[in-house]
Amino acid sequence: MLKTVIVGASGYAGAELAALVQNHPQLELFGLYVSAGSQDAHKRFSSLHPQWVGKLDQPLLPLDEDGMTRILTQADLVVLATAHEVSAELAPKFLAKGLPVFDLSGAFRVNDQQFYSSFYGFTHENEQWLEQAAYGLAEWNADAVKAAQLIAVPGCYPTASLCALKPLQQAGLIAQGWQPIINAVSGVSGAGRKAAINTSFCEVSLNPYGTFNHRHQPEISHHLGKEVLFQPHLGNYVRGILATIYVQLAEGVTPTQVDQAYLKAYEGKPLVRLTGQMPSIRGVASTPYCDIAWQQQGNMLVVVSAIDNLLKGAASQAMQCINIKFGFEPATGLI
Repeated sequence: MLKTVIVGASGYAGAELAALVQNHPQLELFGLYVSAGSQDAHKRFSSLHPQWVGKLDQPLLPLDEDGMTRILTQADLVVLATAHEVSAELAPKFLAKGLPVFDLSGAFRVNDQQFYSSFYGFTHENEQWLEQAAYGLAEWNADAVKAAQLIAVPGCYPTASLCALKPLQQAGLIAQGWQPIINAVSGVSGAGRKAAINTSFCEVSLNPYGTFNHRHQPEISHHLGKEVLFQPHLGNYVRGILATIYVQLAEGVTPTQVDQAYLKAYEGKPLVRLTGQMPSIRGVASTPYCDIAWQQQGNMLVVVSAIDNLLKGAASQAMQCINIKFGFEPATGLI
């Protein structure tokens, strides 16, 4: 059993991951940690997430000097569900001791230091690990994930968008000069547990945000190898992302070619479901799946993908990467 530590276990994604680790046949939940000054330190995990009362009652431990020593000397792997700048600071400490690190933040997703000052508001000082990190888009980067010590788990919007677009891009079916247009809606849990007026119950409405400056647009473009136009929206529901994507196809591309691109890309990959009917939030909420469907008219294609932002967009994709890294079946502990 691999001793697995989660740092940032009080948040929504960290909590989902704790449950997945607890139920995994090859992993031992070795410690749930929060920052040393967190108001959640020493509380029972289940007091914050009552659906796990009687199942996950471990204390949330402070990541103080004793906590760091325990992790560095006894753990087998570390998962960071922490803020971007916190992950950027913590990850190198664990990596220096030879521990594999799976980071759910954006701290190592794009190998470009300027990207972080422009879109994340901090100066990235770990160029070495930016260069060595593997991007953990599980269905597409399994070889890199297996070989790397640091795995940067993709963002939720990028996961939904890239899973939908990469089969088309890889097959050369997107028209030259065309920017795919991504119109995506996320549930409020994507904003995290921290209280804020714009995500409080009475304030949330369906509204766009981050026009032309959302940090996931350059992440999607970078890993697709093609510029995209990305417009996110905040939805008045708890969890799930629905991305509707508009693509102009190259001249003469047939429906059969589109079908074959998706079938080839996801053959033998059970966590991406080609549904044949337009996906919905209901179909993926609280599941590890990405559902994808499409419809073509002439040279225009509408692709729709749906994921649970806390699972396929965070925790369950991290688990896929853990499985790949350690030689387990990718869906172990998930289905």
